[in-house]
Amino acid sequence: MRLDRFLAETTELTRSLAKKALHRGEVTLNGAVVKQAATKVGEDDRVEWDGKPLALVGLRYVMLHKPTEVECSARRGLYPRAVDLIELPKAERLQTVGRLDVDTTGLVLLTDDGQWAHRVTSPRRRCAKVYRASLAEPLMGEELKAAIARFEEGFLLDGEEKPTLPAKLVMRSDHEAELTLYEGRYHQVKRMFAAIGNHVIALHRESVGPLALGSLGQGQWRELTADEVAAFD
Repeated sequence: MRLDRFLAETTELTRSLAKKALHRGEVTLNGAVVKQAATKVGEDDRVEWDGKPLALVGLRYVMLHKPTEVECSARRGLYPRAVDLIELPKAERLQTVGRLDVDTTGLVLLTDDGQWAHRVTSPRRRCAKVYRASLAEPLMGEELKAAIARFEEGFLLDGEEKPTLPAKLVMRSDHEAELTLYEGRYHQVKRMFAAIGNHVIALHRESVGPLALGSLGQGQWRELTADEVAAFD
């Protein structure tokens, strides 16, 4: 890797600012000042900037308990981004693995490993995602039985060309539903309940595959363990 790129990868410097730091003699490679931006950096080389050792940031895998009024977006908008809550070096490189609406709380995964993100979100993997939905109208009796059957069979949503994959509906109370999905379509939970004449007034994602929030409070995050990452291989 070129030295200017290495500096941009390991600091807040841009490539152009990295070159200026090199020209000022602020960077050393294995103890010697180096000013050439094209100098190659090997795995065993020691790079320092203003006397501070630098190291490349590896791939990161993060679990976040997303609060409301936080966006799962790479662009800055009206609300803080999920990535803004993560206190890691170069956190802006993390991407959300799928999305939750701004008014939805719960488990969000973030990573800078694109292949891992694809494995988690690919419909072929049938990765279970469990949601808890608060409904405007009670769902019980024969209406509940019909809803369970319809969700299990799958059905066409407005504007879709393929029916939904089978989903599992369990009512925790008359107004509190637990829905397990194996795909992630746009506003899917809200649209499915709207299709049976109900309305979701609050939505929370409890788990993705084997990963659950556990004791993680709203706004809190943690890095995944190696075993948790490997669970999606």
